[in-house]
Formats: sequence, C-alpha cells, structure tokens
Amino acid sequence: MNRKILNLAIPNIISNLSVPLLGAVDTALVGHLDEVYYLGAIALGSMIFNFLFWGFGFLRMGTTGLTAQAFGEKDRQESILILARALAVAAIFSTLIILLQTWIADLSFWLVEGSPEVERYTKIYFDIRIYSAPATLGLYAINGWFLGMQNARYPMIVTIFLNALNIGLDFLFVYGMGMHVDGVATGTLIARYAGVTLAVALLIWKYRDWLSAYMHDRLMELASIKKFFSVNRDIFLRTLCLIFTFSFFTAKSAEFGDVILAANSILLQLWMVVSYGIDGFAYAAESLIGRYTGAKQNDRVKLAVKYCFAWGIGIGVIASGVYWLFDSSILNLFTDQQNVINTAMTVFLWTVAGPTVSSFCYIWDGVFIGATATEPMRDSMLIATLLIFLPAFYLGVGHLGNHAIWLAMVLFMIARGVTLSLYAPRYILK
Repeated sequence: MNRKILNLAIPNIISNLSVPLLGAVDTALVGHLDEVYYLGAIALGSMIFNFLFWGFGFLRMGTTGLTAQAFGEKDRQESILILARALAVAAIFSTLIILLQTWIADLSFWLVEGSPEVERYTKIYFDIRIYSAPATLGLYAINGWFLGMQNARYPMIVTIFLNALNIGLDFLFVYGMGMHVDGVATGTLIARYAGVTLAVALLIWKYRDWLSAYMHDRLMELASIKKFFSVNRDIFLRTLCLIFTFSFFTAKSAEFGDVILAANSILLQLWMVVSYGIDGFAYAAESLIGRYTGAKQNDRVKLAVKYCFAWGIGIGVIASGVYWLFDSSILNLFTDQQNVINTAMTVFLWTVAGPTVSSFCYIWDGVFIGATATEPMRDSMLIATLLIFLPAFYLGVGHLGNHAIWLAMVLFMIARGVTLSLYAPRYILK
C-alpha cells in the first residue's frame, strides 16, 4: 500500500509544490520592487481569481472521484464520458466568465477594499488574466481525469512545465522588460494556454484507445448526469466556503493597511506551500479510495486511509518544525522591506501551527472526494465557516487585531478536521 500511495503522492507533491512556488516567485518579484502596493495588487488580484477559479475546483475533484470509481469498475466508456462532461462544463463556464468580466470586476472591487494604488494595479492584473479562464478550467478537468485513471505523472509533467514557463516569463517581463503586475499577469496567461495544449497532446497520445470508446448518445444519460452534478454541486458549495474564507482573510488584511496586507499575504503563501505538499497524499487518497470504492474493496479503503493519514500528518509536523526554526530567514526570501518582515514576525506563530493542524482536514478531503461522499464535505465546510471562522474573527478582532484573523483561520482548519472525523464512520469506515 505504501508503494501505491507514494507512486501517486510523489508526482502530486512535486507538481503541487510548483504551484505555491509560482505564487512565491510572483510575491518575491513584486515584493522587491519599489512600492509595497504592487505586492498588495498581486495579493488582491490572486484572491479574485482564486474566488473565480477555485470555485470550479469541482471540475478537478469531482472528475477524479467519479473517474477513479469507473476505473475500479473497469468501465472504459463511462470513464471517457466523465471527461467529456467535465470539459463541456468547463467550456460553458469559462465562456460566461469572459462575457461577464466587467460585472465580475465591479463586484470584486465593491467587495474588497484596498488603497487607490492597490486597486488601480489590481485592475491591470485582472484585465489580462481573465482571458486565461478557458485554459484554467480545461486543465482542471483533464488533470482530474488523469488522477482518476491512477496517472499522477501526467499532471506532474503538465504542472511543472506550466509553472516553470510561467516563472521564466515573469522574470522576463518584470526584470527583463521593466513591467510590474501586468508582466506577472501576462506570464500567467501565456503559460496556462501552453499547459492545456501539452495536456491535450498527452491525453491523445496515451489514451487514444480510451477515446475511441466515446459514445455521444450516452453523453447526456440522465442517471450519469444526475450523479455528476450532484457530486459537483456539493463540492462547489464546499469550495465556495473555502474561497470565501481565504478571500475574507485577504479582504480584512487589506482593511488593516498595505503593510499588514503584504505581511499576511507572504505568510499565507507559506501556508499554501505546505498545503500543496500534504495534498499530494490527499490526491493519492482520492485516486485509491475511488478505485477501491468502485471495486468494492472495503478493507483496502480502510488501509489506504490509515497510510495516507500517517504520511500527511508527518509532513505537517515536519513543516511546522522548519517554520519554527527558520522564521525570519524564510521571510527575507520574500521581501527586503523591514516593516513588512517585522509585522509578519508578530503573527508568525500561527504559521508555525498551521501545517500540523491543517493536515487532518486535507487528508480527509481526499478520502471523501474519492468515495464521492460529498454531502458531509459540504456540511463540514459550512459548519467550519459559519459557526467557527466568522464568529472567531468578529469576537476577537476588537481585542486581538491582526491576530484575530489568524486565530480564526487555525480554528477553521481544526473544525474541518474534527467534523469530517465524526462523519467518517458513517460514510467511509463502514
């Protein structure tokens, strides 16, 4: 079991870590420019697109769980139909995003308060990156399908290629051509389309026999469509709560001022680095739990859960130790502005705690997605967001200031882990 987990997890970890690495490079590039509002613009711009694109994360997660179960059942035709349905949904929603971009921008800036300079440069970033929507959503669907097919290598290849190209373009545009946030956005746009092109090429090359099993008449089969949208509806609502939490975090950080926004953005990048590492084992759980659920091998489901938790929690504890030992040295990699570093150090303890307390909910997410037990995931997230995160912030902000938003985030992660643990005996560990 360890070998199967590692064969899936290691490529996922490598590809996942390249995602926050890209965010870290973007942050570091603009963090060393003359003005702090460039960093704030990247933070707010990224938050807007996280809200937009993470909301469609069901195209990756739902596709993985459903495909893995079809793979376990050895149903080749249903596997390829799941991909076709996911790509069709991606095409429809990405078109709507581009058509409604003006409305989306107006709503975003109404909801989020930043300084005039931050909002000005965020709009520049937004107007360029919005056109990456078709490539981004298409990649969610294709990479999710690869993972469901127990193939973690292709998402790794695509993600590393995409992010390496993105980093190279960012350096070219920002340092080579003297651009700022517009250079970061343009690099992202070009890299996304290059990435989806590579993904399609790999799909056709490796799975042409599977593609031949496609039957258009079954694409809109009622039972399959109902299951597809039922699973993805719950994941969408769950992801919407997650996006809201992180967006709320960034918005409240912006209200505290540009320096706290910059400091909190850097620390949030450190949270994301570890989350993507632990998610390597969560993705492995998605693939394996889905496969064993489809094959009705309950003993293997329980064994996979046990080993994925051991690996995920271990990484969380190690990461917490690294952050505790190298706190200020890590911050110096992101910015040379001492006021930002000093502000970050005042709340760094929450970043030390983050990896360990978050590891439980990350692994449970992978387990529940693989089993397509999406209702408890949705309910867990609603509880953590509405009953824990928001009350914790509003009760604490008057007394704790910036510490309140970090306390709320830690309690949010703990609540997710606890509630999913309570749901597990009924939905997973039967």
